[in-house]
Amino acid sequence: MMNIETRKKNIYVEISNLLKESRKNIISSINSKIANTYFLIGKRIVEEEQNGNERAEYGKELLKNLSKNLIKEFGKGFSVRNLEQMRKFYITYSISQTVSVEFKLWKKICICGILL
Repeated sequence: MMNIETRKKNIYVEISNLLKESRKNIISSINSKIANTYFLIGKRIVEEEQNGNERAEYGKELLKNLSKNLIKEFGKGFSVRNLEQMRKFYITYSISQTVSVEFKLWKKICICGILL
């Protein structure tokens, strides 16, 4: 029969492992949601640009204004460069792949620090 100290240690290890696994799953779920959101933001930007007349100039102003307003409301992470990356993400992967497949690539991009 196990002594009390061994049992305490075993329950701690079991609970600790449950918490670690749960946190890992939460992070994965959040990353998936973020990638999907960035993909949809890129889609919306592209749709808006395609309805504009003077695309290049309109696109620059659109991203500049969006960036300013999004940063004001949601904080860092919505620079013009990041919005351009979201747009590029959508353009690159909207035709041939699903968002779940795109997420695998997007996760690699985020790990490299492009949008972090």
